[in-house]
Amino acid sequence: MSQTTRAEDTRLSVLDGVLDGQHDVAVASDLFAVVDLLESQPAVRRALTDPGRAVRFRQQLATNLLHGRVSEAALAVVRAATEHRWASGSTFVAALERQGVRAELRGSAGGGELDEIEDELFRFGRLVASDQELRHAVSDRSRSLQGRQELVARLLVGKVRPATAALAVRAVKGREHNFDRTLDSYLELAAQTRQRSVATVRVARPLDDDQAARLRAALSRQAGRDVAMHVVVDPEVLGGIRVELGDELIEGTVAARLEDARRKLQ
Repeated sequence: MSQTTRAEDTRLSVLDGVLDGQHDVAVASDLFAVVDLLESQPAVRRALTDPGRAVRFRQQLATNLLHGRVSEAALAVVRAATEHRWASGSTFVAALERQGVRAELRGSAGGGELDEIEDELFRFGRLVASDQELRHAVSDRSRSLQGRQELVARLLVGKVRPATAALAVRAVKGREHNFDRTLDSYLELAAQTRQRSVATVRVARPLDDDQAARLRAALSRQAGRDVAMHVVVDPEVLGGIRVELGDELIEGTVAARLEDARRKLQ
């Protein structure tokens, strides 16, 4: 997530002040509906973000458009968003989308299920990434969006928590350019919800509980905060470990050492 994106999200921190945890999931659905509406109405999107119009006008437009159609909490988030200057209508809508994801996650956090949802999203993302036919079926934009979303829903129904399925279906829209990257952005938001960093760990063989606990503790010390650790078993690492921690790559695999030796011999 870019610094610009983080700054835009910070502007919408009002979410924490206007939402009651028990209503978060319903508000998420409302915010997603607002995003879909604004994506289909470019003129309205421009009007809501037009810096040449007074804030009062933009807020009243949001109220006229959404009052009675979404919850008061969702409307409050949109009204708060119209107070700020946005690079474009698209960035405004993208920020509202992220707030919808956060609302979905916050509702799950209240039920103590966030760890499980994060793990389910990660594992489903890996499943899609590892299956070329499935990846194509989910990501092929020549196919209808509804059809692709229904495919994901069928794959997950009864197998994961409702919030996991809802977010996976939402990710098919590819807000971050494609399904994989969009799902990764959701995982980052899940980590942020609990003030964690995200580490993707690639190993040749599964870690046992003690190894995983020690590695997570070491990464948390390095990051200066708790770390949400996602482990990928990847035979290509040829022993050792490869860690992606934010923008940092920690490489300690046999494959990396062999490649380094090869470069030195050239």
